[in-house]
Amino acid sequence: MIMEKPAPFVQPDMIFSVSDASALLKNVVETAFPRLRIRGELSQITRATSGHMYMTIKDAGAAISVIIWRGTSIPFKLEDGLEVIITGRFTTYPARSNYQIVVSEIEMAGIGAILKMLEERKQKLAAEGLFDQNKKKPIPKFPTRIGIVTSPTGAAFQDIQNRLRERLPVEVVLYPATVQGATAAAEVAAGIEYFNKAKNVDVIIVARGGGALEDLLPFSEEIVVRAAAASKIPLISGVGHEPDWMLIDYAADVRAPTPTGAAEMVVPTKLALLQEIDNLWYKLSNTFTTRLANAKSRVADVNLKCPKQLIMEQQQKIDDLSRTMNIIINNKIDLARQRINALSSFPNILQNKMSALSQAISHLGQMLCSLSYKSVLQRGYAIVRDKNNEIISRADEKKIPASIEFDDGIIKI
Repeated sequence: MIMEKPAPFVQPDMIFSVSDASALLKNVVETAFPRLRIRGELSQITRATSGHMYMTIKDAGAAISVIIWRGTSIPFKLEDGLEVIITGRFTTYPARSNYQIVVSEIEMAGIGAILKMLEERKQKLAAEGLFDQNKKKPIPKFPTRIGIVTSPTGAAFQDIQNRLRERLPVEVVLYPATVQGATAAAEVAAGIEYFNKAKNVDVIIVARGGGALEDLLPFSEEIVVRAAAASKIPLISGVGHEPDWMLIDYAADVRAPTPTGAAEMVVPTKLALLQEIDNLWYKLSNTFTTRLANAKSRVADVNLKCPKQLIMEQQQKIDDLSRTMNIIINNKIDLARQRINALSSFPNILQNKMSALSQAISHLGQMLCSLSYKSVLQRGYAIVRDKNNEIISRADEKKIPASIEFDDGIIKI
């Protein structure tokens, strides 16, 4: 776009005060640029205690200061490096002699930037456990009341109602919410929280028809995703069309490809229910028939006996036991008799043992007498001892005899 250079209206000989010159410049800038759209990358984002936000929008060749006053609608989180398109007006700030843009609207620039932002947010929320499969709740099979969070005038609500009319009767409770724009995310999250506090429905459907990726962004805002993940009531996400995946789809208990698909998931048709009942009846009847046939087979295999035969069989068992007991008792008696007979012969055994022992002792006595030195003395020999009573056996021992022992006595020398 080629801008025409405006004709100068200030004469060279005019003299202004600093304030007048700044006011004149401010008026010229704001008059020349009452509204413009700029595309660039955000940086140096800060939020003042007043709630106003200050940042810079830049490209490879220049940078411009940006102000977003408190209360201005911001549909997504602002981050350094995010490419956006801002709509606003140029103005100046005389106290610092700089120019800046006051933003009235801000949007993401390009699908690539949006997808990058969504992927980073998805990874962050997944790391917090908001998408864990083990936290998913089952959808009730036959709900009686369904809570729907969507726009009452949108095509999504009409599609859901039309599809529900074809199915089992169910009561619908609508929480009206805008599904596009700056306030959409907060309203959708409020609808989810309302049903959880009221506990007046069996299942919640969050729905919106198809649209551009930018239009569906409210359903990827953190406030909506966190509300869906925290819902104690089973929640179905039916946002956009089949290829559209918003972050609420990961946090919901079930993701439906469309709002109509959500209605089909939550309420079965009469025909489908009748078919399911027929299938259950078929399975039940087959099971019952099989069990009955098995029972008949078991009954047929039972061989019943008459009472007399049963009594005779028991008597036979008693006879067998009696015979076995008699054998055991007789064996015990025979063993006891053998032990008694053994004890009765014990005195004879003892007497024989004593006689044998006496003979052995007498024999030992005879051997002792025959080996005693007394027998030698009886044959005429004598024993010579010294004064220490030690035997003198040799002449060369040169000991003086002190006594001589004969068979009939001892002589002291």
